[in-house]
Amino acid sequence: TMPSEFTMQQKIKVITKLTESGYDTEKKLQKLEMENILQIKGITIPEMSIILALQKSTKSGKLYSYLCGGDDEVDKQGENNG
Repeated sequence: TMPSEFTMQQKIKVITKLTESGYDTEKKLQKLEMENILQIKGITIPEMSIILALQKSTKSGKLYSYLCGGDDEVDKQGENNG
């Protein structure tokens, strides 16, 4: 997996812009297309990359991992030591 080049702060800023534009559920996020993205007030090219990554990570059920920069593949052995 590629390292996250965006900070948590940048990701939250994009989520805030999405929410303010009415895209406040995973379903709405998935339906978001470039045409809609370009209509979001003050959206930047790097933020578009974040939106695409958000779409990908919500689709695969890994939104929290994406936001936090976590990766479940790294360490499987300590999982059942609860």
